[in-house]
Amino acid sequence: MPFSWIKGKLKAADSPFLRNVGWLGGSTALIRISRLLATIILARFLTKSDYGLAALVITINEFILVFTRNGVGTKLIQADADHVDILSREAYWLNWLFFIGLFLAQILTAFGVSWIYHDQRLILPICVLGLVLLIMPIGLVQAALIQREGRFKVIALAQLAQVSTDNILSALFAIAGLGLWAIVLPKVLVAPIWLFLMLKNHSWRPQGKLTSKHWGELMGFGSSILGVELLQTLRNNLDYLIVGRFLSLESLGVYYFAFNAGAGISLGIINSTKASILSHLSEARDNIRQFRNRYFQSLRVMGSLIVPLVLVQSTLAPLYVPIVFGERWTSAIPILILICLSVIPRPFADSASQLLIAINKTNWDLAWNILFTSIFAAALFIGVQWQALGVAIAVLVSHWLCLPLFTLFSSRFAFKHLAQTQSP
Repeated sequence: MPFSWIKGKLKAADSPFLRNVGWLGGSTALIRISRLLATIILARFLTKSDYGLAALVITINEFILVFTRNGVGTKLIQADADHVDILSREAYWLNWLFFIGLFLAQILTAFGVSWIYHDQRLILPICVLGLVLLIMPIGLVQAALIQREGRFKVIALAQLAQVSTDNILSALFAIAGLGLWAIVLPKVLVAPIWLFLMLKNHSWRPQGKLTSKHWGELMGFGSSILGVELLQTLRNNLDYLIVGRFLSLESLGVYYFAFNAGAGISLGIINSTKASILSHLSEARDNIRQFRNRYFQSLRVMGSLIVPLVLVQSTLAPLYVPIVFGERWTSAIPILILICLSVIPRPFADSASQLLIAINKTNWDLAWNILFTSIFAAALFIGVQWQALGVAIAVLVSHWLCLPLFTLFSSRFAFKHLAQTQSP
């Protein structure tokens, strides 16, 4: 086959969206490979109880971090060009107000969680992780503007540098015998890497006095997005909370290991490409035909990335888990397979969610997430009656029943709405 023909095909398939997905997906794949290597070492040096404690600490931190995804950055990505400068200045100061409050909230939460789970070992790690919240506001506006400009190569390389270093340090600290702290400490130590790369790659800096004229606009746009992020974070971590509270820390350790060793790679790719999908769609919002083509392109790209990966992981799990991670984790294999398979409908539903945001129908997305979270929580409380395996079955069934319906109906109603608003 002539080289020129191959080159022509690759050029024809090229697009900013595919390049962005390539950078984000590629960096996430490399990150997950480093995470896999770290997980192998952690699995051999940490106890199941250590894993359970780490799962609770990381889960609580995720619930605090969800408030950092309050839609302010998304508004900067989506805003009209003539409003970006003033919104960026006000977003900077609004972020500081948010993050200082979140830091204090994380400290208070640490004491409440230790009381609920009857374990004071949770207090200090949760408080230490809160230090990251005092670093992030310095570079968040720059990160949003980089995404707005479509320079996802920068975002991808920053993620790669930060998280890969985190994984390497986790492995080294585990070997050194730090236990739970092998997972907690690196996340604080690598935060300056992300900050340095954001400041280095964008010239924007805060100027002028603190003003709050447009805070209402920033928060009004972000309120539904924050609601969606809260509900998604609740769904992503509710199974951990239920297993840890109603079963045991050891059961949670097994479940947490199964999730990270199985679905972690696929979900990492899905989460890292969300901003690229939104940017890709927002650029074509005024042209319904191009908008539709871009949306279905995103579905095809995400499906071609995730579905084969999930099928390979779930099929080979009985072979690689005992060999790679050790015989003591064989009890996690059925859970790992079920969690893996639950990922398949997720990229399509996430693309549909970005579709609704792109047409300013965040309230539709919020309403759906309220409904799905209620169904998901009910399924988990039923499933926990059959231990951790029952929880994994509940995760699989709820995702396969609900997410395809959401993708289908949100796509249909979104294009119908767009056609009506753009008709002469």
